[in-house]
Amino acid sequence: MRTPIRLSILACAAAGLLTACSQMRSSATGPDQNPMTFFVSSSNPGKGADLGGLAGADRHCQALASAAGAGSHSWHAYLSTSATTGAPAVNARDRIGTGPWQNAKGVVIAGSVDELHSNNKIDKQTALTEKGEVVNGRGDTPNMHDILTGSQPDGRAFAGDTEMTCGNWTKSGGDGAAMLGHHDRIGLQDDAASKSWNASHPSRGGCSLAALRSTGGAGLLYCFAAR
Repeated sequence: MRTPIRLSILACAAAGLLTACSQMRSSATGPDQNPMTFFVSSSNPGKGADLGGLAGADRHCQALASAAGAGSHSWHAYLSTSATTGAPAVNARDRIGTGPWQNAKGVVIAGSVDELHSNNKIDKQTALTEKGEVVNGRGDTPNMHDILTGSQPDGRAFAGDTEMTCGNWTKSGGDGAAMLGHHDRIGLQDDAASKSWNASHPSRGGCSLAALRSTGGAGLLYCFAAR
């Protein structure tokens, strides 16, 4: 199958059809040329913290990765969920694979799950979107450094009935709350919470996009290539 494609590319090149040649070359080599395995989502699906549950959040990460040429991986959102009747809690750290993970520029942000939750390299300059773009942080307008996680600092779900996941990522109204991390590691104070990438503070005023924006966020997610 390679020979006809190769001849066709040569033929279109001879005819001066550069755009067609480029498209054919892309289909011949495959769509996924991006080695990225970690990114901050460039957008929210549109309903604030109502992501359609974990499955919906994963689909969002997968779609963004595919558009960026990295869709051959299985992408998962870094999110925890609370235990419900008949369903145990889910820990964000348990659903993102084993690493290592690198951003769109090739910078390794963590080599393993343990390193991710101890001495990772996530900050404003490395927590890039799937497009390789820097996400606004504290001091920028608008500030978008609050990232949805629903997790404790160790990447595990909160115990008991503490509301930190906006109804396991199904709420977008005035009730509920979600734990947020700071991708830029900067907050109002010089303390551990302000510098936490995954557990800085809960959202205030509910789970809508407006509520998330009010504390410096845009309903963005951390997306990891699980495999």
